Amino acid sequence: MNQPVSPWVGRSVKRIEDAGLLSGQGRYIDDLPTTPATLHAAIVRSPHAHATISNIDISRAEKCRGIAAVLIGRDICEMTRSMTVGVKADVECWPIAVDRVRYVGEPVAIVVGESRYLAEDAADLVEVSYDTLPPVVDPVAALDKDACVLHPSLGSNLINERAFRYGNPEAAFAQAPHRVSVEIAYPRNSCTPIETYGVIASYDPGEDSYDIDANFQGPFSIHAVVARALKVAGNRMRLKTPRDSGGSFGIKQGVFPYMILMAVAARKAGRPVKWIEDRLEHLAASVSATNRVTRIEAAVEADGRITALDWDQIEDCGAHLRAPEPATLYRMHGNMTGAYAIDNVAIRNRVVLTNKTPTGLNRGFGGPQVYFALERLTQRIAVELGLDALDVMRRNLVPAGAFPYRTASGALLDSGNYQAALDKALAEGNYEALCDRRDAMRAEGRLYGIGLACVVEPSVSNMGYITAVLTPGQRAKAGPKNGAQATATIGIDPLGAVSVKVASVPQGQGHRTVLAQVVADELGLAPDDISVVADVDTGRDAWSIASGNYSSRFAAAVAGAAKIAAERIRGKLVQVAAAQLNVPPDEVVFAGGRAAARGNPDNALSFARVAAAAHWAPGTLPDGVDQTIRETAFWTPEQLTAPNALDEVNSSLCHGFIFDFCGVEIDRKTGETRIDRYVTMHDCGTILHPAMVDGQVRGGFAHAVGAALLEEYAYGEDGSFQSGTLADYLIPTIMEVPEPQILHFESPSPFTPLGAKGVGEGNCMSTPVCLANAVADATGFADIRLPLLPARLADLLSGDEPQPKNPPVAREAMPVRSGQRKLTGEGAAEVVADRETVWKMLLDPKTLETIIPGAHGVEKVTDTHFRADVTLGVGPVKGRYRAEIELSDLNAPESVTLSGGTEGALGFGEGQGRITLEDLGEGRTRVSYTYEAAIGGKVASVGGRLLDGAAKVVIGQFFKALAGHAGGGNSTDSRLPGWLQQLFGRRT
Repeated sequence: MNQPVSPWVGRSVKRIEDAGLLSGQGRYIDDLPTTPATLHAAIVRSPHAHATISNIDISRAEKCRGIAAVLIGRDICEMTRSMTVGVKADVECWPIAVDRVRYVGEPVAIVVGESRYLAEDAADLVEVSYDTLPPVVDPVAALDKDACVLHPSLGSNLINERAFRYGNPEAAFAQAPHRVSVEIAYPRNSCTPIETYGVIASYDPGEDSYDIDANFQGPFSIHAVVARALKVAGNRMRLKTPRDSGGSFGIKQGVFPYMILMAVAARKAGRPVKWIEDRLEHLAASVSATNRVTRIEAAVEADGRITALDWDQIEDCGAHLRAPEPATLYRMHGNMTGAYAIDNVAIRNRVVLTNKTPTGLNRGFGGPQVYFALERLTQRIAVELGLDALDVMRRNLVPAGAFPYRTASGALLDSGNYQAALDKALAEGNYEALCDRRDAMRAEGRLYGIGLACVVEPSVSNMGYITAVLTPGQRAKAGPKNGAQATATIGIDPLGAVSVKVASVPQGQGHRTVLAQVVADELGLAPDDISVVADVDTGRDAWSIASGNYSSRFAAAVAGAAKIAAERIRGKLVQVAAAQLNVPPDEVVFAGGRAAARGNPDNALSFARVAAAAHWAPGTLPDGVDQTIRETAFWTPEQLTAPNALDEVNSSLCHGFIFDFCGVEIDRKTGETRIDRYVTMHDCGTILHPAMVDGQVRGGFAHAVGAALLEEYAYGEDGSFQSGTLADYLIPTIMEVPEPQILHFESPSPFTPLGAKGVGEGNCMSTPVCLANAVADATGFADIRLPLLPARLADLLSGDEPQPKNPPVAREAMPVRSGQRKLTGEGAAEVVADRETVWKMLLDPKTLETIIPGAHGVEKVTDTHFRADVTLGVGPVKGRYRAEIELSDLNAPESVTLSGGTEGALGFGEGQGRITLEDLGEGRTRVSYTYEAAIGGKVASVGGRLLDGAAKVVIGQFFKALAGHAGGGNSTDSRLPGWLQQLFGRRT
């Protein structure tokens, strides 16, 4: 029958979600009600990047008030099994350190108490003894034969390697007149959602079952991983997600190991356990995107046409290969030629382990790493062959009439006209005017460049793509995996009201609004008439192993499944209405909340009366209609097949197209990159809600600007984490993100029910390399590294600094252990006391307890060995430490050397200092000191800018207190300004 024109899909209707979210009525994980018996967990984390655990003493923590349980690795191992790893390898993967720690922030113990405060206090008393091991940070160095092996059972740090060959790349390279290559080290970055991880878990011993609430974005395949780890059947691990999420962008996939930990904690404690991650934990220990080292070479004709690509990719997945990794490496496998028609491709993939956090999903996952290399290569081809970069792109684009187009490695590009989209972007974005502006700016002597990038944005991932990590023989043995099933349920209650339920967790995509639009169109209702249930409950809802919110699958797959379910229930309602209206089924029209005869609008019934007939009068339903109460649709596209024997795989169902160009200016003195203009063209198929598509593009663009200019998970060579606060891991604000010009070109997908494709991740793939190409165009540099930090570019622009003619002779430095930051300082104070009095004070434990900042007690072990229990804080981090202090080189009463170390749940440190006492006469003494110290662990990760000042404050407090104790508060410190002397008077 002919259907009325859709009045809702394609319109920017008011978002249903906004009224609650903007008025503070959102229901997030921390808002969910808990039983009065609920306990709270705190996690003790490793301060070391790599170390064996020689001993864990939890006795003091267990005795603390309000503590119900303390768990360590052996407890987790007794009640769980190792988590499933995505490759065949002799390696165990636990959610907590068992025999050794492998990254800074790895969980070592879980303390469960009546409140988070009590749990945190007790966590400070967990004593862990470590024997440090050499860290492995660089993925290339991790492959060295002499590199320290993270997992001895594996035998090396290479956990998987595969090589692929499509077409005849060897012949293409042999015949090509030019070969152009680039080497890329793509850095780690991550997402920083407003809401961090959260888990509430309980255990029912009678049913041997777990009930878990988590702000996970699944359930997808991770539900099976968690159930297996907990050693229960899937129907005894109920996972629920709240209605609202404070963002994810992929990263909340990484909450699943904590689901296991809190479930076991609840089982041991015998009560529900709640854990909400804090911001410091999230930065240091949650997942991040992979860092990747790539070498890509192209066989190129004289006109810039690429005939072959040779990829060599080394993927750094951190300390453990946790599911679904190495998904980041293989998600793009079918799209390794991007938007270009290249028939010959060779690929070598290596997955390595290093002493960094395990990696996971991150907005655009896999795409930024691939396209940064591919589009930098395109720009270098233009430079090295003396061609225009835009011409190189045009000559290589997939032909307009070739869709659906099969790539060399197996992707089926569903629809598009890349040339038309590119031309529209150039015209409407006024590319010629930007070129003129570049010429004018350069004529003034300014550094100005134009960057270009075109990418294919995949969406609706094929579950089978990850099995490309296996050989064809291994896949045959394991059985096929493929598809992208989505589910949706339409329900009608006895009053004829319609509700929608999908197995997808919203994280800002507007599920409730768009689904209401889609279903309203099918049933002739208004979106306000549709109720959408946005949470997920695996014990209640229809779902599959592919269910969840990831890979831009909502518009194409989830909303499409809702359309199918609505069509099916509409088909039944047409039969019911036809019988009640006494007209043929093809004469029934649903519109305006009524069912009417097409030729006689007065012959009509309310939608509610027709829809509720199955409730009130099921005996009146016509033959062939069983019920109109509930309809569930399971949809999987036939185009998503398993990888074949040639390792060809259509890794995603839909493929949008993005073409970006931009103009940037580089400040010659500071190296700051200023985005002058940015134009982004998107083909995301059918646009369901223009305003939300605009929002998705802007959000992805903001993320990408951060990745390009600011964000990096930085690690020291010793494995120390150096981006531990938002003062160190810089994210963009509105001041750094310019207004992009957003353009659209629609080529509906023939493979999805609504013709829609994904749109939320694309700029994370295109923008970093577009900006990098602009910087390369402005500066002429061939090697462009992200992020484009001003200091980094300034160094390149200024060149190497000349070496001093007479460099100072370096004094012997104190050795620094793995994970530490070096601090040095000196100072002096005048004390109203003679030298003998001051000397005795330095050897008196009671005096030391009084003057050591934060000391709870000082024990005299021997005449020159003291043990102290202290609480110290640096910035937002405060913790309890055990300190060992040794006195040496005693020259009474003139000088003494103090040396020692501290260790606590928040970090560790060691240092030495020399104290000299100078007699000034008249009962006055000058106390002079120099020190060297090294601090590691969480304290070191909160920001280098805090540490030097904090060390000076803490050490200054000691000598200020010493002076005051000796002279009744009368002392001077000529080395320090007044404001810092005031700081010295505060206890930390």
